[in-house]
Amino acid sequence: MIRLISWNVNGLRAVAKKGFEERFYGLSADVFCLQETKLQEGQIELDLSGYETYWNYAEKKGYSGTAVFTKRTPLSVIYGLGIPEHDTEGRVLTLEFEEFFLVCVYTPNAQDELKRLAYRMDWEDAFRDFVSSLDVKKPVIICGDLNVAHQEIDLKNPKTNRGNPGFSDEERAKFSELLAAGFTDTFRHLYPDTQGAYSWWSYRMNAREKNVGWRIDYFLISDRLRENIDKAFICPEINGSDHCPVGLDIEF
Repeated sequence: MIRLISWNVNGLRAVAKKGFEERFYGLSADVFCLQETKLQEGQIELDLSGYETYWNYAEKKGYSGTAVFTKRTPLSVIYGLGIPEHDTEGRVLTLEFEEFFLVCVYTPNAQDELKRLAYRMDWEDAFRDFVSSLDVKKPVIICGDLNVAHQEIDLKNPKTNRGNPGFSDEERAKFSELLAAGFTDTFRHLYPDTQGAYSWWSYRMNAREKNVGWRIDYFLISDRLRENIDKAFICPEINGSDHCPVGLDIEF
């Protein structure tokens, strides 16, 4: 059994002051993936004994960024998508293990009034091509903040949010295309009708206390791994970020 955890920390230096290491060890992950680390090399010291650490930093300081901490030494590591226009923000970090590829991703936000939607659409196509090319070689596990609530069940107020960033028809359609390329949303596969299961809450209006949230953090797997799923779970009780960790236990 392998336990994988993913968490958009929305600034690792901030979360480190709120007991990150205690939460980290409490989740007992074999591989722990972070998004939105918002730092550069040398800007943080973590005592994560027993784990190897891999980082993909954004060129812009204090922005974006991904990291993976792993007990298992990877066979290889891929930074980015291999496309210069998409690889300046540290959004994709891929570790190859014997049984699978693990892709940690922080998908670009379409931004207010969808002003970055055109870029987002290009990025989505490039990302789907990238993970599909890996899937030909061995199964793929994708995790991270995909910045979209796929279905109405995946957010508290779908009617009033339709067309907003993260719930535009275009972004939802791209997520459908990704699934159609041979991937399964692990949580929704196990819990097709579960409502109120969210991974992100606005800091405004006491949204988290009221559970007015969105499920935008995922574990997706190659379809052929479906029978390997043991658990897919969300950890809303873990604070420190506007996102909470999500997890996957999987057998190999």
